[in-house]
Amino acid sequence: MHSYKSYILVVVLLMLLPITVGVSVTYGTKYIDAGRVYEAFTAFDAANVDHQIIIHSRLPRVVGALLIGAALAISGALMQGITQNPLASPGLMGVSDGSALAVTISMIFFPAASMIYQMVFSFIGSAFGAILVFGLGAYLPNGLSPATLAILGAVIGTFLSGIAVVLNMYFQISQDISFWYNARLHQIQPDHLQIAAIFIVAGVAAALYIAKSVTILSLGKEVAISLGQRIAYVKFMAALAVILLTGSAVALAGKIGFVGLIIPHITRFFVGSHYSRIIPISALFGGIGLALSDVASRFLNYPFETPIGVITSLIGVPFFLYLARSKGVRC
Repeated sequence: MHSYKSYILVVVLLMLLPITVGVSVTYGTKYIDAGRVYEAFTAFDAANVDHQIIIHSRLPRVVGALLIGAALAISGALMQGITQNPLASPGLMGVSDGSALAVTISMIFFPAASMIYQMVFSFIGSAFGAILVFGLGAYLPNGLSPATLAILGAVIGTFLSGIAVVLNMYFQISQDISFWYNARLHQIQPDHLQIAAIFIVAGVAAALYIAKSVTILSLGKEVAISLGQRIAYVKFMAALAVILLTGSAVALAGKIGFVGLIIPHITRFFVGSHYSRIIPISALFGGIGLALSDVASRFLNYPFETPIGVITSLIGVPFFLYLARSKGVRC
């Protein structure tokens, strides 16, 4: 039954994908009609302002939203599967905050660093944030329970963000770094997008490679051992995928919360608990969801744009509370 639903869902999402791209490149502060959009792709004119907006601004923006949404959704799905924690996500477990802090440090001490170096810093920050949260959780009584990990993630994330703010103020780079904390997708650069896409594809490949193993591991450690799973190896590959995906997303567009929490649960509702289906469908769901949220951000306070994080939080906070209650999460 779930397999049948999966096929239908994939078809629906694939049909929705070009519609989402079309809406995103058409609507904004300046409306551009469909004819101009078509011309921009078939007969690009560098002297045409509308063509410039479409190709050099709105197209990278929607492609970036699709990639970032997919990356964060897959990261959340992997974290939830590996930890058996329904509240696990990059935004709640210190991963995104660690990345943002590392990017801040790179901009302070290596202001001329290329995008690749910023991504390396972002990867290191992702790992650092996750190690802090799960390492501290391992030393606390019942510290690895879902609610306790969520609290630890929030506290450590706030702490890491606080350090970044202090550094921003001391070195007076607040305007330069505000992009990473407001996550305004319109500032995505096409050349940065190409670099990030390589790492995101690598992270997706790693996630798909261990998908079946994550399904088994999500059933419990004892079940996984009895079925001969190499638990340490699977967790290492999952961590590597999360670092690549989250680090790339944060380096590309900054912190965006709740995508990695919400999307895997919605996907699971439709397709069941097999990660060979959850991972690719979460990628589609996450990408399209974030791209549509980005469109909504353009009209919430029209003609001014609202940071995308505000849109995801408006949806994510109620969902988090519902999830905590419905799952019976306790410390």
